[in-house]
Amino acid sequence: MNAHAFTSDVAFTPSVKAIQARKGSRDAYSRVEERGGWRDTITPDLAAFIAAQTSVFLATANGEGQPYIQHRGGPAGFLKVIDEKTIGFADFTGNRQFITQGNLADNAQAFLFLIDYAHRQRIKIWGRARVVEGDDELTASLMPQGYKARPEQVILFTVSTWDANCQQHIPQRFDAADVAAALADRDRRIAALEQEVERLRAVEAKG
Repeated sequence: MNAHAFTSDVAFTPSVKAIQARKGSRDAYSRVEERGGWRDTITPDLAAFIAAQTSVFLATANGEGQPYIQHRGGPAGFLKVIDEKTIGFADFTGNRQFITQGNLADNAQAFLFLIDYAHRQRIKIWGRARVVEGDDELTASLMPQGYKARPEQVILFTVSTWDANCQQHIPQRFDAADVAAALADRDRRIAALEQEVERLRAVEAKG
């Protein structure tokens, strides 16, 4: 059960609201709150967005409030929607600093930031996270098929609320694999057109 009056209160603290009021945006956000505010469950559209991502940033903070952001990546689908409140992923072996795990041991509050540069979309997800060790069945269910990485453990993220940002100031970038596929398709089309030109020239020469 959300302890806040509005789902967005997880981000819009009294201090944030005071600044919004001073800078003129509080009325607009108040109207959003009155209409129901941000969503607190994973909708089908959000689930599809999550499933398409190959990269995510996970933010945590230690017991003293010092923040930390960790990048996690994998093939599309490595982030899995388990139910309408839960996202899970296999946490692959890395540099073994375990800062995120230590932070979550002291402070379960966490944040996911997902950005799709190609479509200029970004999603912010607030919630709580926990590390699950030694659950082979859960780990296997979250491990991307055929992906060459060794899972260290699992991270389960429980969604409190989420919001979608506007496209403003997001640079448009494309994955190298997508660019290579587009260029290969272009080259095939050029080759087909060149063959057609040669065929027409041959027909004209015979005519």
